[in-house]
Amino acid sequence: MLSADLIIIGSGPAGMSAARRAASADLSVLILDEQPAPGGQIYRDVDRASALRGDILGKDFRDGQTLTKGLQHDNITHLKGAVVWQIEDGTHVAFTRDGRAEFASSQRILLATGALERPMPVPGWTLPGVMTAGAAQILLKQSGIACERAVLVGSGPLLYLVATQMVRAGVPPLALVETQTKTDLMRAMRHVRGALRGWPYLLKGLKMLVELRRAGITRHVGATQIAVDGAQCATAVTFRIGNTKHRIECDTVLLHHGVVPNTQAARSIDIPHSWDDAQNCFAPECDEWGRSSVATVFIAGDGAGIRGAKAAAYAGEIAALEIAHDLNIVSKEDRDASVQPLRKGLNAERAARPFIDVAYPPYAGALTPSDDTIICRCEEVTAGDVRRMAGLGCIGPNQTKAFGRPGMGPCQGRYCGLSVTQILSAANEIPPNKTGYYRIRPPLKPITLGEIAAMAEAETIEVRK
Repeated sequence: MLSADLIIIGSGPAGMSAARRAASADLSVLILDEQPAPGGQIYRDVDRASALRGDILGKDFRDGQTLTKGLQHDNITHLKGAVVWQIEDGTHVAFTRDGRAEFASSQRILLATGALERPMPVPGWTLPGVMTAGAAQILLKQSGIACERAVLVGSGPLLYLVATQMVRAGVPPLALVETQTKTDLMRAMRHVRGALRGWPYLLKGLKMLVELRRAGITRHVGATQIAVDGAQCATAVTFRIGNTKHRIECDTVLLHHGVVPNTQAARSIDIPHSWDDAQNCFAPECDEWGRSSVATVFIAGDGAGIRGAKAAAYAGEIAALEIAHDLNIVSKEDRDASVQPLRKGLNAERAARPFIDVAYPPYAGALTPSDDTIICRCEEVTAGDVRRMAGLGCIGPNQTKAFGRPGMGPCQGRYCGLSVTQILSAANEIPPNKTGYYRIRPPLKPITLGEIAAMAEAETIEVRK
């Protein structure tokens, strides 16, 4: 069994910044991450990116190298390919690595599990050739592959970022089909004063729009009734703007309408979650230091609420300071002095978020899909199936498992969970907070009997400086 002062699950911006801050405070740190290299999704494979790929992906991506270099510290042990499948007592973590299950223990645990793309179930979204915009970006980051003859569909700044990166890669998208409306933008204007404090975000967005316009990329704004056509694979996107129907033939459809916190690990240890109306999702309840209701467990980054990569890095450092104070390594006075510039930076990064949340809401047609649209891909459950379950008296997602198995496939509800909650909420006229979410059962990730059997009985190894 491995042991350390602090176990961090995830090596994205929050996990990496927290690790460096904790290690600098003389804590031993063990990072468990299922990816083969640090960076998380936002800085995926940043250390191996060529100069050309770095130019395509942009300066914000290359900035991740500062965080990955910070992991080169004697007090930090980074285990790559470590898939966490159980957390016990707020101090013990079970994981698999190299075909074998292992255990690790610590005094504190920091969940830095990041975010997931919000599922966008529209007719035809399960066809080959349809993926998320984030998945397309991963292909570009990790393999240098850009999707050809692609249409980007949905809403949010990530659509613009992926589109500009595709333009720079020499494989521009055919078009952007956007679901936000002029009304959404007008509603967002009440947050514009706060957004101006986060002017770098607004400036980046404007620059991307200018770059897309110069590249001749057509933007269709205010799209409704979105569907993907095709028999064996995606061949076109259809949609309406007002009373006009549009059809764009393509080979690839990239869907995106926001990201949501990855809450599986936090829910597995019964940390309370609340519905966030602004972001249309659940988020774990934790204080300004990232402390959860489980005294030994902290949460930082987008897993605690969507704020962005730089905000996640600040939040990771803030949590690490509090953990060091908890363990009597850093005094209250030193903690409070050190946290001031971090909170200032965090507030600046968060300033534009209310404007973005209102200006780019999730696509309503995907939050409450048509009856024949599949919402649980693992078990092929449709939105109509869930509505029929509601008609039979089903009031919560956990009951739907007994009615028709949604959430019981390999992903364990990671991608259908929010859809099931929102469909039930609308059908029963019960708020999402009261409708609830799936009860997360171990293991968090699939594990084989062979991996458990291969678990070595070893003496405790202290991960120490």
